[in-house]
Amino acid sequence: MNKRGLGKFIAVLLGLSVLAACGQEQYEPQAINEETDICVICNMAVKDDQYATQIVTKDRQSLKFDDIGCMNEWKTEHGTDMIGAQFVRDYHSLEWILYEQAYYVYDASIKTPMAYGILSFEQESDAQAYIDEHGVGKLMTAEDLANHSWEVNRDMMHMPGHSHDADGHMKEIEDDHGHDDEAEQHS
Repeated sequence: MNKRGLGKFIAVLLGLSVLAACGQEQYEPQAINEETDICVICNMAVKDDQYATQIVTKDRQSLKFDDIGCMNEWKTEHGTDMIGAQFVRDYHSLEWILYEQAYYVYDASIKTPMAYGILSFEQESDAQAYIDEHGVGKLMTAEDLANHSWEVNRDMMHMPGHSHDADGHMKEIEDDHGHDDEAEQHS
């Protein structure tokens, strides 16, 4: 091939790659504003933490959720046709990652905001390390979650005086007088 033919060939390849790139939509997650963001399913405040999830629709609307289970509930109710991208947070770094590329740990005993018991990790090795360290959990992918039962651990939803620690496990909350906060509020 001569220089002129090679130049035309390269120009055609560059043109095709630009066209291909223009055809791919890029969706970015929005930052969480704890003062105003509420979960579109349960209406609870969305904290800027490892449990926050987000769907960006094809028309660029950001739907924020306080728990991955709420995001799944929205998808069940509305389908996936209007979804541009789905994001979850890495449990350790809090960085947004694509739902389809994350690894998940599930166990009913893991405390999450709406008691679905699912944590997300960017690296499979981090998810496995969590399971190994805590002695609980099933390693899952987005494909596995498609067949997941999505049951809420109702026992965790109604346990007064309990919260979760930094590792997502149950802990008792006590005030300065040794009483749990919720019991004190309800008396």
